Amino acid sequence: MKETNIPFSPPDMSMLEVEEVKEAILSGWITTGPRTKEFEKRISKYVGTNRTVCLNSATAAMELTLHVLGIGPGDEVIVPAYTYTASCSVICHVGATPVMIDCAKDSFEMDYDHLSDLITEKTKAIIAVDLAGIICDYKKIYQAVEEKKNLFKPGNDIQKVVGRITVMADCAHGFGASQNGVMAGAIADFTCYSFHAVKNLTTAEGGAVTWKSIEGIDDEDIYKQYQLLSLHGQTKDALHKNQLGAWEYDIVSPAFKCNMTDIMAAIGLVQLDRYEDMLAWRHKIISRYDGAFKDLPVRILNHNDENHISSGHLYFVRVNNVTEEIRNKIIIKMAKKGVACNVHYKPLPMMTAYMNLGFDIKDYPNAYHQYQNQITLPLYSKLTKDDVDFIINCFKESLEEYGCC
Repeated sequence: MKETNIPFSPPDMSMLEVEEVKEAILSGWITTGPRTKEFEKRISKYVGTNRTVCLNSATAAMELTLHVLGIGPGDEVIVPAYTYTASCSVICHVGATPVMIDCAKDSFEMDYDHLSDLITEKTKAIIAVDLAGIICDYKKIYQAVEEKKNLFKPGNDIQKVVGRITVMADCAHGFGASQNGVMAGAIADFTCYSFHAVKNLTTAEGGAVTWKSIEGIDDEDIYKQYQLLSLHGQTKDALHKNQLGAWEYDIVSPAFKCNMTDIMAAIGLVQLDRYEDMLAWRHKIISRYDGAFKDLPVRILNHNDENHISSGHLYFVRVNNVTEEIRNKIIIKMAKKGVACNVHYKPLPMMTAYMNLGFDIKDYPNAYHQYQNQITLPLYSKLTKDDVDFIINCFKESLEEYGCC
Protein backbone atom coordinates (compact mmCIF):
# COMPACT_ATOMS: atom_id res chain seq x y z
CA MET A 1 0.00 0.00 0.00
CA LYS A 2 1.37 3.39 -1.01
CA GLU A 3 2.22 5.63 1.91
CA THR A 4 0.19 8.86 1.97
CA ASN A 5 1.88 12.11 2.91
CA ILE A 6 -0.25 15.23 2.80
CA PRO A 7 1.63 18.48 3.58
CA PHE A 8 -0.14 21.36 5.26
CA SER A 9 -0.14 24.06 2.57
CA PRO A 10 2.09 23.79 -0.51
CA PRO A 11 1.83 26.49 -3.21
CA ASP A 12 -0.31 25.76 -6.27
CA MET A 13 2.06 26.39 -9.16
CA SER A 14 1.62 25.44 -12.82
CA MET A 15 3.70 25.71 -15.99
CA LEU A 16 1.84 28.96 -16.70
CA GLU A 17 3.63 30.63 -13.77
CA VAL A 18 6.92 29.09 -14.90
CA GLU A 19 6.54 30.52 -18.40
CA GLU A 20 5.58 33.99 -17.14
CA VAL A 21 8.58 34.10 -14.80
CA LYS A 22 10.77 32.96 -17.68
CA GLU A 23 9.41 35.79 -19.83
CA ALA A 24 10.09 38.28 -17.05
CA ILE A 25 13.68 37.09 -16.71
CA LEU A 26 14.30 37.15 -20.46
CA SER A 27 12.76 40.63 -20.73
CA GLY A 28 15.76 42.01 -18.87
CA TRP A 29 13.49 43.63 -16.28
CA ILE A 30 13.29 41.65 -13.03
CA THR A 31 12.88 44.27 -10.26
CA THR A 32 9.90 46.63 -9.84
CA GLY A 33 8.68 47.39 -13.33
CA PRO A 34 5.83 46.90 -15.81
CA ARG A 35 4.59 43.58 -14.41
CA THR A 36 4.39 44.97 -10.88
CA LYS A 37 2.44 48.00 -12.13
CA GLU A 38 0.10 45.73 -14.08
CA PHE A 39 -0.43 43.52 -11.03
CA GLU A 40 -1.35 46.59 -8.99
CA LYS A 41 -3.92 47.66 -11.58
CA ARG A 42 -5.46 44.21 -11.78
CA ILE A 43 -5.75 43.88 -8.01
CA SER A 44 -7.57 47.22 -7.85
CA LYS A 45 -9.91 46.12 -10.61
CA TYR A 46 -10.56 42.81 -8.86
CA VAL A 47 -11.42 44.31 -5.47
CA GLY A 48 -13.00 47.57 -6.64
CA THR A 49 -10.55 50.26 -5.52
CA ASN A 50 -8.74 53.00 -7.42
CA ARG A 51 -5.14 52.28 -6.43
CA THR A 52 -3.05 49.44 -5.00
CA VAL A 53 0.60 49.30 -4.00
CA CYS A 54 2.43 45.97 -4.24
CA LEU A 55 5.14 45.32 -1.67
CA ASN A 56 7.28 42.46 -0.41
CA SER A 57 4.94 41.38 2.41
CA ALA A 58 1.70 42.10 4.22
CA THR A 59 3.83 43.11 7.19
CA ALA A 60 5.45 45.86 5.11
CA ALA A 61 2.00 46.91 3.87
CA MET A 62 0.70 47.30 7.42
CA GLU A 63 3.79 49.07 8.73
CA LEU A 64 3.92 51.52 5.83
CA THR A 65 0.21 52.22 6.29
CA LEU A 66 0.88 53.23 9.89
CA HIS A 67 3.63 55.54 8.59
CA VAL A 68 1.30 57.01 5.94
CA LEU A 69 -1.19 57.71 8.73
CA GLY A 70 1.50 59.38 10.81
CA ILE A 71 1.06 56.93 13.70
CA GLY A 72 3.99 56.72 16.12
CA PRO A 73 5.15 57.26 19.71
CA GLY A 74 2.35 58.34 22.03
CA ASP A 75 -0.35 56.78 19.85
CA GLU A 76 -2.36 53.65 20.57
CA VAL A 77 -3.54 51.02 18.08
CA ILE A 78 -6.10 48.37 19.00
CA VAL A 79 -5.35 44.85 17.77
CA PRO A 80 -6.80 41.38 18.50
CA ALA A 81 -4.96 39.15 20.96
CA TYR A 82 -5.85 36.22 18.70
CA THR A 83 -3.71 36.76 15.62
CA TYR A 84 -0.25 36.28 14.16
CA THR A 85 2.53 38.52 15.44
CA ALA A 86 2.68 40.65 12.27
CA SER A 87 -0.65 42.29 13.15
CA CYS A 88 0.89 43.64 16.34
CA SER A 89 4.64 43.85 15.69
CA VAL A 90 4.12 46.62 13.12
CA ILE A 91 2.59 48.76 15.87
CA CYS A 92 5.75 48.30 17.90
CA HIS A 93 7.93 49.01 14.85
CA VAL A 94 6.53 52.55 14.51
CA GLY A 95 6.84 53.22 18.24
CA ALA A 96 3.11 53.18 18.98
CA THR A 97 1.47 51.23 21.81
CA PRO A 98 -0.51 48.06 21.04
CA VAL A 99 -3.78 47.69 22.94
CA MET A 100 -4.96 44.10 22.71
CA ILE A 101 -8.61 43.09 22.66
CA ASP A 102 -9.90 39.64 23.60
CA CYS A 103 -12.08 37.47 21.39
CA ALA A 104 -15.81 37.44 21.89
CA LYS A 105 -16.97 34.32 23.72
CA ASP A 106 -16.85 31.24 21.46
CA SER A 107 -15.61 33.34 18.54
CA PHE A 108 -12.31 33.96 16.78
CA GLU A 109 -13.34 37.57 16.12
CA MET A 110 -12.68 40.44 18.51
CA ASP A 111 -15.17 41.30 21.23
CA TYR A 112 -16.98 44.06 19.34
CA ASP A 113 -19.14 44.88 22.38
CA HIS A 114 -15.99 45.71 24.36
CA LEU A 115 -14.21 47.59 21.57
CA SER A 116 -15.44 51.10 22.39
CA ASP A 117 -14.27 50.65 26.00
CA LEU A 118 -10.66 50.45 24.77
CA ILE A 119 -10.81 53.62 22.68
CA THR A 120 -9.07 56.64 24.22
CA GLU A 121 -7.82 60.03 23.05
CA LYS A 122 -4.59 58.28 22.04
CA THR A 123 -6.28 55.71 19.78
CA LYS A 124 -5.41 56.35 16.13
CA ALA A 125 -6.21 53.04 14.43
CA ILE A 126 -7.86 49.65 14.83
CA ILE A 127 -6.29 46.68 13.08
CA ALA A 128 -8.96 44.07 12.39
CA VAL A 129 -7.93 40.56 11.31
CA ASP A 130 -9.90 38.66 8.67
CA LEU A 131 -8.92 35.34 10.20
CA ALA A 132 -9.13 32.19 8.01
CA GLY A 133 -10.37 34.38 5.16
CA ILE A 134 -13.64 35.35 6.87
CA ILE A 135 -14.29 39.09 6.83
CA CYS A 136 -14.79 40.77 10.21
CA ASP A 137 -17.95 42.62 11.21
CA TYR A 138 -16.73 46.03 10.09
CA LYS A 139 -20.16 47.53 10.66
CA LYS A 140 -19.71 46.96 14.41
CA ILE A 141 -16.13 48.25 14.28
CA TYR A 142 -17.22 51.48 12.60
CA GLN A 143 -20.07 51.82 15.11
CA ALA A 144 -17.57 51.69 17.96
CA VAL A 145 -15.40 54.25 16.18
CA GLU A 146 -18.35 56.60 15.74
CA GLU A 147 -19.35 56.20 19.40
CA LYS A 148 -15.98 57.63 20.49
CA LYS A 149 -15.46 60.03 17.60
CA ASN A 150 -15.51 62.98 20.01
CA LEU A 151 -12.26 61.73 21.57
CA PHE A 152 -10.33 61.58 18.31
CA LYS A 153 -7.33 63.88 17.91
CA PRO A 154 -5.79 63.74 14.41
CA GLY A 155 -2.04 63.36 14.09
CA ASN A 156 -1.53 64.24 10.40
CA ASP A 157 -3.39 65.58 7.36
CA ILE A 158 -4.92 62.23 6.35
CA GLN A 159 -6.17 61.61 9.89
CA LYS A 160 -7.59 65.13 9.95
CA VAL A 161 -9.53 64.60 6.72
CA VAL A 162 -10.79 61.17 7.83
CA GLY A 163 -11.88 62.77 11.11
CA ARG A 164 -11.98 59.56 13.14
CA ILE A 165 -9.98 56.47 14.01
CA THR A 166 -8.72 54.67 10.89
CA VAL A 167 -9.81 51.06 10.39
CA MET A 168 -7.14 48.85 8.85
CA ALA A 169 -7.76 45.27 7.73
CA ASP A 170 -5.07 42.67 8.22
CA CYS A 171 -6.46 40.75 5.27
CA ALA A 172 -3.46 38.43 4.93
CA HIS A 173 -5.91 35.52 4.72
CA GLY A 174 -8.75 37.21 2.91
CA PHE A 175 -7.91 38.08 -0.70
CA GLY A 176 -10.99 37.16 -2.73
CA ALA A 177 -13.48 37.17 0.15
CA SER A 178 -16.64 39.28 0.01
CA GLN A 179 -19.31 40.53 2.38
CA ASN A 180 -22.74 41.71 1.28
CA GLY A 181 -21.46 41.86 -2.29
CA VAL A 182 -18.43 44.03 -1.43
CA MET A 183 -14.94 42.62 -1.87
CA ALA A 184 -12.38 42.55 0.90
CA GLY A 185 -10.29 45.60 0.07
CA ALA A 186 -13.24 47.95 -0.32
CA ILE A 187 -14.65 47.60 3.21
CA ALA A 188 -11.99 48.79 5.68
CA ASP A 189 -10.28 52.16 5.17
CA PHE A 190 -7.01 50.41 4.31
CA THR A 191 -6.63 46.70 3.50
CA CYS A 192 -3.36 44.76 3.55
CA TYR A 193 -2.95 41.42 1.74
CA SER A 194 -0.34 38.70 1.97
CA PHE A 195 0.92 36.74 -1.04
CA HIS A 196 3.25 34.54 1.00
CA ALA A 197 3.93 30.99 -0.23
CA VAL A 198 1.13 29.44 1.89
CA LYS A 199 -1.54 31.93 0.85
CA ASN A 200 -4.35 31.28 -1.65
CA LEU A 201 -2.72 33.56 -4.19
CA THR A 202 1.06 33.65 -3.92
CA THR A 203 3.99 35.55 -5.34
CA ALA A 204 6.41 33.41 -3.25
CA GLU A 205 6.78 36.33 -0.85
CA GLY A 206 4.79 39.48 -1.30
CA GLY A 207 1.92 41.66 -0.22
CA ALA A 208 -0.17 44.64 -1.19
CA VAL A 209 -2.18 47.49 0.28
CA THR A 210 -5.29 49.07 -1.16
CA TRP A 211 -7.64 51.67 0.26
CA LYS A 212 -11.02 53.28 -0.10
CA SER A 213 -10.77 56.74 -1.64
CA ILE A 214 -10.77 59.51 0.95
CA GLU A 215 -12.69 62.64 -0.03
CA GLY A 216 -10.24 65.53 0.05
CA ILE A 217 -7.14 63.36 -0.45
CA ASP A 218 -5.91 62.43 -3.94
CA ASP A 219 -5.39 58.67 -4.35
CA GLU A 220 -2.28 59.47 -6.39
CA ASP A 221 -0.79 61.36 -3.43
CA ILE A 222 -1.32 58.36 -1.17
CA TYR A 223 0.16 56.07 -3.82
CA LYS A 224 3.26 58.28 -4.06
CA GLN A 225 3.69 58.21 -0.28
CA TYR A 226 3.81 54.42 -0.34
CA GLN A 227 6.23 54.49 -3.24
CA LEU A 228 8.58 56.82 -1.38
CA LEU A 229 8.38 54.81 1.83
CA SER A 230 9.02 51.50 0.07
CA LEU A 231 11.99 52.72 -2.03
CA HIS A 232 14.34 54.53 0.38
CA GLY A 233 12.43 57.81 0.03
CA GLN A 234 13.74 57.98 -3.53
CA THR A 235 11.80 60.18 -5.92
CA LYS A 236 12.29 57.86 -8.92
CA ASP A 237 11.97 54.11 -9.06
CA ALA A 238 14.33 51.98 -11.17
CA LEU A 239 11.88 51.92 -14.09
CA HIS A 240 11.92 55.71 -14.40
CA LYS A 241 15.63 56.09 -13.63
CA ASN A 242 16.38 53.67 -16.48
CA GLN A 243 14.99 56.02 -19.10
CA LEU A 244 17.70 57.71 -21.18
CA GLY A 245 19.17 60.71 -19.42
CA ALA A 246 16.85 60.37 -16.42
CA TRP A 247 19.40 59.29 -13.83
CA GLU A 248 18.97 62.14 -11.38
CA TYR A 249 16.77 61.70 -8.32
CA ASP A 250 16.37 62.97 -4.77
CA ILE A 251 16.02 61.24 -1.37
CA VAL A 252 13.27 62.99 0.56
CA SER A 253 13.33 60.78 3.68
CA PRO A 254 15.49 57.98 5.12
CA ALA A 255 12.80 55.41 4.34
CA PHE A 256 12.60 51.65 3.76
CA LYS A 257 13.21 49.03 1.06
CA CYS A 258 10.26 46.70 0.64
CA ASN A 259 9.14 46.85 -3.00
CA MET A 260 7.78 43.95 -5.04
CA THR A 261 9.83 42.67 -7.99
CA ASP A 262 8.57 41.86 -11.48
CA ILE A 263 9.53 38.22 -10.97
CA MET A 264 7.15 38.11 -8.01
CA ALA A 265 4.48 40.00 -9.94
CA ALA A 266 4.84 37.59 -12.88
CA ILE A 267 3.76 34.76 -10.59
CA GLY A 268 0.95 36.89 -9.18
CA LEU A 269 -0.47 37.83 -12.58
CA VAL A 270 -0.87 34.17 -13.55
CA GLN A 271 -2.20 33.27 -10.10
CA LEU A 272 -4.83 35.97 -10.52
CA ASP A 273 -5.84 34.49 -13.89
CA ARG A 274 -6.33 31.11 -12.20
CA TYR A 275 -7.77 32.42 -8.96
CA GLU A 276 -11.50 31.96 -9.41
CA ASP A 277 -11.05 28.26 -10.23
CA MET A 278 -8.74 27.79 -7.23
CA LEU A 279 -11.25 29.50 -4.94
CA ALA A 280 -14.12 27.38 -6.26
CA TRP A 281 -12.22 24.17 -5.48
CA ARG A 282 -11.37 25.39 -1.98
CA HIS A 283 -15.06 25.91 -1.29
CA LYS A 284 -15.90 22.43 -2.58
CA ILE A 285 -13.35 21.01 -0.14
CA ILE A 286 -14.89 23.09 2.67
CA SER A 287 -18.33 21.75 1.80
CA ARG A 288 -17.02 18.19 1.88
CA TYR A 289 -15.38 18.76 5.27
CA ASP A 290 -18.53 20.40 6.64
CA GLY A 291 -20.68 17.48 5.57
CA ALA A 292 -18.30 14.90 7.01
CA PHE A 293 -17.96 16.65 10.38
CA LYS A 294 -21.55 17.75 11.01
CA ASP A 295 -22.23 14.86 13.43
CA LEU A 296 -18.84 14.97 15.15
CA PRO A 297 -18.20 16.73 18.50
CA VAL A 298 -16.45 19.64 16.81
CA ARG A 299 -17.12 23.26 15.98
CA ILE A 300 -16.38 24.66 12.54
CA LEU A 301 -16.47 28.08 10.90
CA ASN A 302 -19.13 29.41 8.57
CA HIS A 303 -17.38 30.09 5.27
CA ASN A 304 -20.37 30.78 3.05
CA ASP A 305 -23.92 32.10 3.39
CA GLU A 306 -26.17 34.74 1.83
CA ASN A 307 -24.19 37.54 3.53
CA HIS A 308 -20.60 36.52 2.90
CA ILE A 309 -18.19 34.27 1.04
CA SER A 310 -14.80 33.63 2.61
CA SER A 311 -11.57 33.22 0.72
CA GLY A 312 -11.47 29.65 2.03
CA HIS A 313 -7.96 30.14 3.30
CA LEU A 314 -7.96 28.00 6.45
CA TYR A 315 -10.23 25.27 7.80
CA PHE A 316 -10.53 25.60 11.57
CA VAL A 317 -11.86 22.80 13.75
CA ARG A 318 -12.37 23.07 17.51
CA VAL A 319 -12.69 19.72 19.26
CA ASN A 320 -15.23 19.92 22.05
CA ASN A 321 -14.13 19.41 25.64
CA VAL A 322 -10.46 18.59 25.06
CA THR A 323 -7.43 20.10 26.71
CA GLU A 324 -4.48 21.72 24.98
CA GLU A 325 -2.50 18.53 25.70
CA ILE A 326 -5.05 16.25 24.00
CA ARG A 327 -5.34 18.67 21.07
CA ASN A 328 -1.58 18.41 20.56
CA LYS A 329 -1.73 14.62 20.73
CA ILE A 330 -4.42 14.58 18.02
CA ILE A 331 -2.16 16.68 15.78
CA ILE A 332 0.74 14.28 16.37
CA LYS A 333 -1.54 11.32 15.63
CA MET A 334 -2.60 12.95 12.35
CA ALA A 335 1.06 13.47 11.45
CA LYS A 336 1.81 9.81 12.06
CA LYS A 337 -1.03 8.92 9.73
CA GLY A 338 0.50 11.16 7.05
CA VAL A 339 -1.50 14.39 7.44
CA ALA A 340 0.16 17.65 8.50
CA CYS A 341 -2.05 19.91 10.60
CA ASN A 342 -1.44 23.24 12.27
CA VAL A 343 -2.75 25.60 14.96
CA HIS A 344 -3.88 29.16 14.16
CA TYR A 345 -2.89 30.79 16.44
CA LYS A 346 -1.26 30.72 19.82
CA PRO A 347 -2.59 34.04 21.20
CA LEU A 348 -0.04 36.84 21.35
CA PRO A 349 -0.11 37.17 25.17
CA MET A 350 1.33 33.62 25.33
CA MET A 351 4.39 34.66 23.32
CA THR A 352 7.60 35.77 25.06
CA ALA A 353 7.86 39.05 23.15
CA TYR A 354 4.42 40.19 24.27
CA MET A 355 4.70 38.79 27.80
CA ASN A 356 7.80 40.99 28.05
CA LEU A 357 5.61 43.96 27.12
CA GLY A 358 3.32 43.15 30.06
CA PHE A 359 0.56 41.16 28.36
CA ASP A 360 -0.85 38.16 30.26
CA ILE A 361 -3.07 35.47 28.72
CA LYS A 362 -5.13 35.47 31.94
CA ASP A 363 -6.52 38.79 30.76
CA TYR A 364 -7.69 37.18 27.50
CA PRO A 365 -9.63 34.07 28.61
CA ASN A 366 -11.76 33.83 25.47
CA ALA A 367 -8.68 33.83 23.24
CA TYR A 368 -7.14 31.00 25.25
CA HIS A 369 -10.43 29.07 25.18
CA GLN A 370 -10.47 29.29 21.37
CA TYR A 371 -6.83 28.27 21.09
CA GLN A 372 -6.66 25.29 23.43
CA ASN A 373 -8.75 22.93 21.28
CA GLN A 374 -8.17 24.45 17.82
CA ILE A 375 -6.79 22.42 14.90
CA THR A 376 -6.31 23.60 11.33
CA LEU A 377 -6.74 20.89 8.70
CA PRO A 378 -5.12 21.06 5.25
CA LEU A 379 -7.07 23.20 2.80
CA TYR A 380 -5.57 24.13 -0.55
CA SER A 381 -6.31 23.89 -4.25
CA LYS A 382 -3.87 21.05 -4.97
CA LEU A 383 -5.75 18.62 -2.74
CA THR A 384 -7.57 15.89 -4.64
CA LYS A 385 -10.90 14.34 -3.69
CA ASP A 386 -9.03 11.25 -2.51
CA ASP A 387 -6.75 13.43 -0.40
CA VAL A 388 -9.74 15.07 1.25
CA ASP A 389 -11.40 11.74 1.98
CA PHE A 390 -8.13 10.47 3.47
CA ILE A 391 -7.87 13.55 5.73
CA ILE A 392 -11.47 13.11 6.86
CA ASN A 393 -10.95 9.44 7.74
CA CYS A 394 -7.69 10.17 9.57
CA PHE A 395 -9.33 12.91 11.58
CA LYS A 396 -12.28 10.73 12.56
CA GLU A 397 -9.93 7.90 13.57
CA SER A 398 -7.77 10.25 15.60
CA LEU A 399 -10.77 11.63 17.48
CA GLU A 400 -11.96 8.09 18.22
CA GLU A 401 -8.54 7.05 19.49
CA TYR A 402 -8.62 9.83 22.06
CA GLY A 403 -12.22 9.18 23.07
CA CYS A 404 -13.58 12.36 21.51
CA CYS A 405 -16.42 10.65 19.64
